[in-house]
Amino acid sequence: MLELAMGIMLGLLGLGAGCAMIAGIGPGIGEGNAVAKACEAIGRQPECKSDVTSTMIMGCAIAETTGLYGLIVAILLIFVAPGIFTGILKEAIK
Repeated sequence: MLELAMGIMLGLLGLGAGCAMIAGIGPGIGEGNAVAKACEAIGRQPECKSDVTSTMIMGCAIAETTGLYGLIVAILLIFVAPGIFTGILKEAIK
């Protein structure tokens, strides 16, 4: 019974890590749109290049943190959580 419970637990942890990595899609799309609009704005008003570029870089940096948080959650689910949940599961079955 313990092996089945551990198998289910590890499978669900892997599923959760995969779902957490989906968080990387949003920042990629958002940053692509931001860069496209920044290039469009610079094309319309070249004298605003420094303002548009600095704002775009700040926005991309903030958007990238969402993807990094998803990556950190996935790494924790893959490497840290199995040890924690295995100990809890063994204690609960005893």
